[in-house]
Amino acid sequence: MPEVIFTGPAGRLEGRYQPSKEKSAPIAIVLHPHPQFGGTMNNKIVYDLFYMFQKRNFTTLRFNFRGIGRSQGEFDHGTGELSDAAAALDWVQSLHPDSKSCWVAGYSFGSWIGMQLLMRRPEIEGFISIAPQPNTYDFSFLAPCPSSGLIIHGDADKVAPPKDVQGLVDKLHTQKGITITQKTLPGANHFFANDADLLLEECADYLDRRLAGELSDPRPKRLR
Repeated sequence: MPEVIFTGPAGRLEGRYQPSKEKSAPIAIVLHPHPQFGGTMNNKIVYDLFYMFQKRNFTTLRFNFRGIGRSQGEFDHGTGELSDAAAALDWVQSLHPDSKSCWVAGYSFGSWIGMQLLMRRPEIEGFISIAPQPNTYDFSFLAPCPSSGLIIHGDADKVAPPKDVQGLVDKLHTQKGITITQKTLPGANHFFANDADLLLEECADYLDRRLAGELSDPRPKRLR
């Protein structure tokens, strides 16, 4: 798994990158939790998601947002971090011009950034949003949400209360042309302290079903 340094809007960004052997393989970007609360690309859930995609032959990238690890810059309350994510996707696409589709997965703060990236990039055809925080971050930009995806969270989450996540899911369920799949893990908190393996199983099951053509609207995505 090569360590990589690529150019972001605020300087260098540090990442871990695993290319697929297939030129046209899909791309997956995995986004880490809040930089000011210990979130890095080496978070166990981010690490596990990276390998989940890699095992399914995706070209996969995880990276540190600005100001974390060897990534340059300073925390920018989401605006700069979204620009970092867009730069990361640009970088991978420049190396894999034959790749036609992309997925984005994010955990906590990373899920908020990932959903914003989804709105900007029509080639993103699927998402995994782990423990999003609609009580903390504004998700009103999902109007409408352009792609089908998974929202997964715990029913014992005190950081992102289940009722708030449910409100977000209910809002997305009213939209036509996409399928939002929701999974609620009993007893799981925001950090999935004893439930990381179950979390990964649910994410992998969802991804496998999507790759088999299930759980999404059949309309083709328009490319950039």
